[in-house]
Amino acid sequence: MGTGLVSVAYVVASVLFIFSLGGLSHQESARRGNLYGVAGILIALVATMASVSDSGLVAIVIAVLVGASIGVAIANKVEMTQMPQLVALLHSFVGLAAVLVGFSGYIDPLTHTTGAEHTIKLVEVFVGIFIGAITFTGSLIACGKLDGRIDSKALTLPGRHLMNLAALAVSVLLGAWFLGTDSMALGILALVLMTVVAAVLGIHLIMAIGGADMPVVVSMLNSYSGWAAASIGFMLGNDLLIVTGALVGSSGAILSYIMCKAMNRSFISVILGGFGQTSSSSAAVGSDDQVALETSADEVCEELRNADSVIIVPGYGMAVAQAQSGVSDMTKLLRERGVTVRFGIHPVAGRLPGHMNVLLAEAHVPTTSFWRWTKLTQTSRAQMSCWLSVPTTQ
Repeated sequence: MGTGLVSVAYVVASVLFIFSLGGLSHQESARRGNLYGVAGILIALVATMASVSDSGLVAIVIAVLVGASIGVAIANKVEMTQMPQLVALLHSFVGLAAVLVGFSGYIDPLTHTTGAEHTIKLVEVFVGIFIGAITFTGSLIACGKLDGRIDSKALTLPGRHLMNLAALAVSVLLGAWFLGTDSMALGILALVLMTVVAAVLGIHLIMAIGGADMPVVVSMLNSYSGWAAASIGFMLGNDLLIVTGALVGSSGAILSYIMCKAMNRSFISVILGGFGQTSSSSAAVGSDDQVALETSADEVCEELRNADSVIIVPGYGMAVAQAQSGVSDMTKLLRERGVTVRFGIHPVAGRLPGHMNVLLAEAHVPTTSFWRWTKLTQTSRAQMSCWLSVPTTQ
């Protein structure tokens, strides 16, 4: 495939990725958005493979087949409630890829540059490896916290913010050394040292954040992986990687900000490793006195028979208990009695960790029943997982 056709294919793939993001913004168009994304990545893969020489094509085909096989096996095994861990783990792969491609691009560059262009190329290599290393280790820690393999409590070491600043200062000094040396050996040494510092920084940043904020962290790491991919794109001269990385990086950052607002968290505090936080989550008052009562869809409906309108905000317990079918049965019974039933999908719980909108859709709850969280009152956001309301005007 000629260079012109490859460029056209990359443009088409980029447009499909933009359509995919647009489709994923609403439940009604989410399925179409996923299809756009799949089509875009297939076009990108085929175009990339067609542009590779015959000597490297076999290795790429083998890598794609192996990766696809592993991906299918994992997707079939992972439960919906384990999706956050999987997303964090996949982000770590992107970070590791950025590190490996960065070293490869420095040791054996595709094109040899001189002067200012060479300096820019070195900056791209350094920044890509730095972001990739933070993303790699940070994502592994986030995955461990979400999976319960690592304590979810925030690790608050004395002077932890000074440690982070010191790590950044050391990285800047190593960057100056890297840009100033003409020796390949010294350049590699500077990159290795910076990678170690960035990897430790990534571990420390995420360890300092409590488990309650992990959904925001996963979204932010998604943003980091996008910027790492964009940096790789500049280094390789690949327009598709630049566009895709910028889309992922910017959308991940915006999503993190939205999730922070929904969780009453400071965006800056979270991304700076829990800066100024006093606890990882707010404990409910009198939680020791609470008792869980088991009930059924019929019993709940009998208690609600006098209600005219009901709004349900499902919590993580519904996802863990796989109770979406029971909620669906309750909804059907209520609607048969003329009760208006709607669902308030939280901006965080709707994505992570329970994917409430997906679980409810699996139980055949119409997406037209989903309310945006912003329509609920401020007082209802703090502690309620299920809110029932007698009719009021919208």
